[in-house]
Amino acid sequence: MGAEGPAPQALLSFLSKLGLEKYYPNRLSLQSLLEINTNSLNEKPVSSLEDIPWYFLRKLFKISTKCRSCTQLTSNQKENNDIWDLDLYTTDDSDNKINPLDLMVALFLCADSFLQQEMSLKMSMCQFSVPLLLPHGNKSRCSLMLWALRDIVKEWRPHDLSESRGFVEDNIVQADLPFYSFVRLKNCSLSKSQILNQVLGRDQQNHNMFIHRDMEGGGVKREISNGLVEVCWFLPCGKENLDIFQEPVAFANMRGDIHESLTQLSFLCQVSTVTFVFLDNVEENELKVLTSLKNVKFELFLVVNQKEGNVKDMMSVKKTLETLDLPKNRIIVKKTRDNAAEFSKKLCEVIKACLSDVKATTSIVNMTDKAVELGLFVDENKSDQQNKAAKEIMDGIGVGLIPQYKSQQLPLQGVKWKRLSKLEKEECRLNKSGGSSLEEYKSYLQDEKQRIRKDLNKLRLSKGMETFIYNLSTNDKDKRDFFLKWMKLKLDSHSRKKLSILRNKFKEQCKKKDEEEVEKLDQALVESSLGVEHYMREMGLIYEFLPEPHHERYHLPSLAAELLLDGYPLELLDGDASNTPEVWVTDVLMELHKKVGKKSRLLVLTVLGVQSSGKSTLLNTMFGVQFPVSSGRCTRGAYMLFLKVGEDLKSDLNSDFIVLIDTEGLKSPDLTQLEESYEHDNQLATFVIGLSDVTIINISMENTTEMKDVLQITAHAFLRMKEIGKKPICYFVHQNVAGVSADSKCLTERKHLLDQLNEMTEIAAEMEKQPSIKAFTDILDYDIDKNNWYIPGLWHGTPPMAPVNTGYSEAVADFKKHLLEKMKRDRISEPSQIPEFLEWMRILWKAVKYENFIFSFRNTLVAQAYDNLCKEFSDWEWEFRKEILSWQTEAELEISNADNESEVETWKKLEESKISEGSQKIKNEQKKMEKKLSDYYNRKDRHVNLIERYKIDFSNNIKSLAKEIQQSVNTKLDCVLELKLSTKKAQDIQRTYRGVIEEQVMKLVNVCRDSKLSDEQLIQEYERMLNEATTDISDLKEQDITGCGCVLKILRKKFSNMKVNEVLQNIVFNENGKNPFTTTTDHVDSKEIEDTVKALQSFADSVIESCRQFVLDKVKANGDYHGYFTWALQEKIDQFMKQSYEHHKTNEQFEIHLKLHICGFASNEFLKMHKKFLSDINPKTQLEKYKTQYLSDFMDLCRERDHCQRKASEFSRSCLKPAVEDYINRSLGIDIVDEILSSSHSTEYSSRSYFQYNIQRELLQKEDFQSFVKYISRYEIFVKDWIFQHIIQKMSEEKTLCKLKNKSLEIIVQKLEAATEQASKGEDAVLLPDNTESITKFIRNMRKYLIKYISISVEAEKTTLFHIQSTCRPFIHSLKISIEEMKAQLQEEFSKSENITETLNKLPIKPQDELFKRVFGCGKQCPFCKVPCEAGGKEHQQHHAAVHRPRGLSGFRYIDSKKLLQTLCTTDVSNDFIFKNTDTKWEPHSYIEYRTYYPDWNIPPDPTIESSDYWKYILVKYNDRFAEEYKAKPADVPEAWKRITKKQALKGLKDAFNIK
Repeated sequence: MGAEGPAPQALLSFLSKLGLEKYYPNRLSLQSLLEINTNSLNEKPVSSLEDIPWYFLRKLFKISTKCRSCTQLTSNQKENNDIWDLDLYTTDDSDNKINPLDLMVALFLCADSFLQQEMSLKMSMCQFSVPLLLPHGNKSRCSLMLWALRDIVKEWRPHDLSESRGFVEDNIVQADLPFYSFVRLKNCSLSKSQILNQVLGRDQQNHNMFIHRDMEGGGVKREISNGLVEVCWFLPCGKENLDIFQEPVAFANMRGDIHESLTQLSFLCQVSTVTFVFLDNVEENELKVLTSLKNVKFELFLVVNQKEGNVKDMMSVKKTLETLDLPKNRIIVKKTRDNAAEFSKKLCEVIKACLSDVKATTSIVNMTDKAVELGLFVDENKSDQQNKAAKEIMDGIGVGLIPQYKSQQLPLQGVKWKRLSKLEKEECRLNKSGGSSLEEYKSYLQDEKQRIRKDLNKLRLSKGMETFIYNLSTNDKDKRDFFLKWMKLKLDSHSRKKLSILRNKFKEQCKKKDEEEVEKLDQALVESSLGVEHYMREMGLIYEFLPEPHHERYHLPSLAAELLLDGYPLELLDGDASNTPEVWVTDVLMELHKKVGKKSRLLVLTVLGVQSSGKSTLLNTMFGVQFPVSSGRCTRGAYMLFLKVGEDLKSDLNSDFIVLIDTEGLKSPDLTQLEESYEHDNQLATFVIGLSDVTIINISMENTTEMKDVLQITAHAFLRMKEIGKKPICYFVHQNVAGVSADSKCLTERKHLLDQLNEMTEIAAEMEKQPSIKAFTDILDYDIDKNNWYIPGLWHGTPPMAPVNTGYSEAVADFKKHLLEKMKRDRISEPSQIPEFLEWMRILWKAVKYENFIFSFRNTLVAQAYDNLCKEFSDWEWEFRKEILSWQTEAELEISNADNESEVETWKKLEESKISEGSQKIKNEQKKMEKKLSDYYNRKDRHVNLIERYKIDFSNNIKSLAKEIQQSVNTKLDCVLELKLSTKKAQDIQRTYRGVIEEQVMKLVNVCRDSKLSDEQLIQEYERMLNEATTDISDLKEQDITGCGCVLKILRKKFSNMKVNEVLQNIVFNENGKNPFTTTTDHVDSKEIEDTVKALQSFADSVIESCRQFVLDKVKANGDYHGYFTWALQEKIDQFMKQSYEHHKTNEQFEIHLKLHICGFASNEFLKMHKKFLSDINPKTQLEKYKTQYLSDFMDLCRERDHCQRKASEFSRSCLKPAVEDYINRSLGIDIVDEILSSSHSTEYSSRSYFQYNIQRELLQKEDFQSFVKYISRYEIFVKDWIFQHIIQKMSEEKTLCKLKNKSLEIIVQKLEAATEQASKGEDAVLLPDNTESITKFIRNMRKYLIKYISISVEAEKTTLFHIQSTCRPFIHSLKISIEEMKAQLQEEFSKSENITETLNKLPIKPQDELFKRVFGCGKQCPFCKVPCEAGGKEHQQHHAAVHRPRGLSGFRYIDSKKLLQTLCTTDVSNDFIFKNTDTKWEPHSYIEYRTYYPDWNIPPDPTIESSDYWKYILVKYNDRFAEEYKAKPADVPEAWKRITKKQALKGLKDAFNIK
């Protein structure tokens, strides 16, 4: 069995030295090495022996040939150059060094089976030898590393295939090759590894396949690697001048002398074609060993290093030849004069000669029996069970045709799945409707989809899939991994054999450019491809289609999520069917989200480029992963792979996972001639770029045409991403760039690339109808230097014997480091968690299906982000309005409280100062709101990046709001001043006659005080006196509002540019508006007169109703008519007129007649309002109010009674109570709005879209037809009424209005009580003297303290306190009692009051108006179906609505049949149908080009066919009644619509408005 090897303790000691003991045996996993951590950013220098293994692995996973270069620590001591210092030669520094072979053995012993495979694969790519027999560090214990080598696939071209340009691709362990072994005896001074490197690397610049003594660390004494057998291969490229050997050959190299590893020697001799023994001489015991192998059938060559003059050594060699009975040609002698190059050439010639005689070849796979026989452990035997399970599935395939097998065992991904995918796209695009109605065609497609789904639901689990899922479902992770690997290995091997013939035919037809044949063969290749991904795809489709209850499907997402976490890719896009199984992918990723504790922030990276441009290799090199690079199959679509981010980098990268997306190549040269190739590439690029944070574009400058196509595809995709608010980082990677000065030389190419990008961007912008975009930098942040990376070629030499270029590995490593640093430093947006990523995926896939990438509110993430901002914006807007309304209320009060005896000019100056103050306050509030908007956009959450393009809209809304509020404040303060001026004359008259009355009362008191008149007689005297005193009071003069008055003057100004004075001259103004308004043919300039007049009548009716409501709202308020009312009414009519001209092409006559009709009605109402106001302020009426009070004063004075309490009560009743009620009314409007916005009803007003949803849901529940008609035809009026009724309902609940009034009452009473206390003291805080004069001072003080809160009528105060006899303190005491009584009285009135409508109408700040402003928006309606715009604010560039409706609901009909239109504008705009109306001057125009006439409307297609279920249901339910309402015939609704239930209608509504 051989000599004693190193004891196991030596192995453990060595592992401990490297810090690897905790990983032994086989505990180091592949997944742990793929984690992205700080080592991915910074190459940590080796500072201890423990760092060496990780340095090696990091470099190896970058496929860097430098990985073996660090096996010793650099000494920190100053280098000793004294050659005579003897210590220099005796010092042992071996503790700081290790042999690379020991390192390799240690790592293979610690690595698990899958890491061993990955290490072997990457070492093979570096053209390093790989372990064949791995020693375990104890006596003769050794493993055949068959499993570790299973993944190595090589391509080569034997010389007999060089003419046909054919090649062989095979798993290297399965290839039958000549197998040459190289061993040595103990005393050999020749380095066989070095000689082998020279033999194998003659044309590869002496690349060191085998580690040898002259390499760094190669001379360090080996501790655990003796007995290691490495293997490497020579593979020809088919060129005689380059190939050393014409056929492939395997070379095995055993480390250490044969005496120490007899088992390995025996194994090699028995499996080898030829064994070469390197020696200087042969000792006796070594001869015995060689003699013991005499019976083994193998060819033996002795390679002798002859030393000059050493005859003894050569004699031992001669003896060996004779003993072993070897011919003389079996000895190869390196003579002293032979240099290494000459000798390697000599050895090479011997090997060639041997090859020409080779009859038997062997494969590593076939060595297993011999290994077991010799007691070697075969590493893959531990996975026998999984091997058998995979074989069972493979046996099911047998020798039959793969397409037939797939249709039986993987039926769900067959023709029906592909047909369903096409139907889903057609349902979105409607390209093949022919002449049938679009809605009917959509219903047909829906039925067809349902039929296919039912067929797919009927399919049962196949035997092959049952076995596959059973083996995957094991709880033993190792067993599952082995099973998947066996499946992959066997399927890849099977595909390589089966597809080679098809591929050759495909290439031939491509050369002939036979499109039909190319398409057939392309399809055949797809159908004949079979890999693990097909089984995984079937598993996903089983979950997607198997109906409940099917226990087989429940655990599948969890299983797939575990696989993702274990590093397996998940198919994101099925490239064969061009479809995404959304339910499957969603549930798998949501399972993963749960498994990681909902911590799933993703950083997504995608590589795009042409086929075979090195995309997958780039990803594999960057991240150490293993995307397939050459499997022999035709794999299509996109796959995603999750890499964990280490704890040390999570916060910096703001990510928990890096997601890599690998895609099929764009612009497959063989498929470019096929019709759908560009579309497919475009869809793929858009989809993956949309999902990515970083996109790497692999380009080649050599092929200009190919590059242009790829650039156009990517420019198109980036443009679409800009439109939906996504801004990925983009890098262009130029591969195969040589030379150290490549970067500077490529400046011209970079500029050329930018020119190409600009050109392609302009073409893409034209296709997407974005003419303003001219350059690539308009859609992406692109720096000509920083966004271009140059990477040398992958291979250092000519494949297949070329190692990976170190420059390639280092350049890729630098790129990765830069990329992670960039993301760490500059990541703008909050990373997506899995739920958001899935929402993006759903949105993008929908956009791909629709071919519609312009911003759509069907995009739920964008809609949500927009809605969130709208909600916040509405709150900011109300804060702005509330702040100014509160200030305005105070300003109004200040103007109202201005001294009545002051000059009018003083009042005007006060108003001007208040307007100026208000203007400054509005500017301050505007700045606050602008800062809130800016802060909102600076936040990284809430997906604000998606709505970046709407920032300017919201900014304009703030300016517009400030302007509107400023105008409102100015108007309101004007009205207050106007009212004060209006009442001044009345108050002057009242003041004069009050003086007269009081004087006459005192005279009468003096006359009657001492008389013996009875009370009745005193009253008669008082009545007579009062009649005489007020006889001469005149009535106030009435304004001329109708006739030639105010309204007509404003009307004349409005019509100043029209020749209508003659019409106005002869008009009897106040007679207008009494009869119904009727539209006539004289009102329009249109071809289709009849339909236009009908539509115009409906429009005119809604305008009149809206204006009537406006007038009545003004009239209901307590106050006088103001010219502003007519001006505002005219402005309102003008807005409607603009619409009427746009949509109905009305003329001047219509405008004149309509305005006269509305103003006629308005002038009559305004006149009534004015008369009522004059009546209320009439001095005679006002004085009449105080008649009883003066009588009481007169009687008390005559009888000399104490009237202190009465006076206090009257002061409370006449002065304080009206002021308190006024205070409550002034604050009540704001309080009601606040109450509603903070209550359970707040969500109803949170945004326009939610408001729309709420109204439509309520309409559905109530099922009142007339309400639907009003909502559709009189939208503004409906909304106002709805809000008004909603407020009434809310205020009625739990006496809310009463509570709000009491809350304000409590506040003002507290202020009254505090003012009473303060007013009772003088300026020195001492109580006022207790005399009658102090009452006047007390009242003056009280007024001063309350002036900011209430307005106390001067006339009422003077009248009430007329000739008061009481002293101050009793009066104050009585007043306090009266205030309490007043409070109780008001509380009682509030609790009994039930007329909420009247209260709301009398409020100066009407809550219904404030809520209306919040939710109504711009008021624009869809030009086709009249649905209202839901965009935020009033100043937006684009109108949009979540749900559009069948056009017949708005009264539109077919001209010929008069039937209501059943079509949806969201369907029409995606098709080439035509429309004509007054806007098009009745000329036909394509719906697709609707923006020609309606550029400010965005009408995207419905996201799903169910989106408009709500309105389809309503049309079906009320079809006849709508026809009757619009005097038309019922619509022809599709049969599918009739099957929509009320429940489905509500669900469609919820989905459309994104209500969870």
